[in-house]
Amino acid sequence: MVEIERKFLIDADKWNAVKPKTGIAIRQGYIFNEEKGVLRVRIKGEKGFLTIKSKNVSATRLEIEHEIPLNEATVLLEKMCDRFLSKTRYLFNFEGHLWEIDEFENRLAPLILAEIELKSEDEGFVRPDFITQEVTENPAYYNSELIKNA
Repeated sequence: MVEIERKFLIDADKWNAVKPKTGIAIRQGYIFNEEKGVLRVRIKGEKGFLTIKSKNVSATRLEIEHEIPLNEATVLLEKMCDRFLSKTRYLFNFEGHLWEIDEFENRLAPLILAEIELKSEDEGFVRPDFITQEVTENPAYYNSELIKNA
């Protein structure tokens, strides 16, 4: 239930040199986006999810996610969300950690963000060559803020 996640910008040229051939399409929107947290609906591939996330404290926040039927996720996204964002997510294993690389589409392109989930805030990890600036504590890079420009 606790998510510890760090977020980074990446160098697109270096990323494209190692990028996996396939990713998974994601569409998501927010039923509510308040200071205390968000309620997100997401379609990831052929699955739907409903997720509650608390406000970040550094790289840590509460996250509760449940899979829901795809048709319900579609209805919620279309009827309950004012806007949505689209991105393709690639998984990249590096030095014992799984990185999630999101390439945003439409008005958010060419933004590409890398995320890594950790067991603790002080857990060490090796950054792949394509990682540049850390933006973990910059709210402008939260999906719940990015969607305002989608």
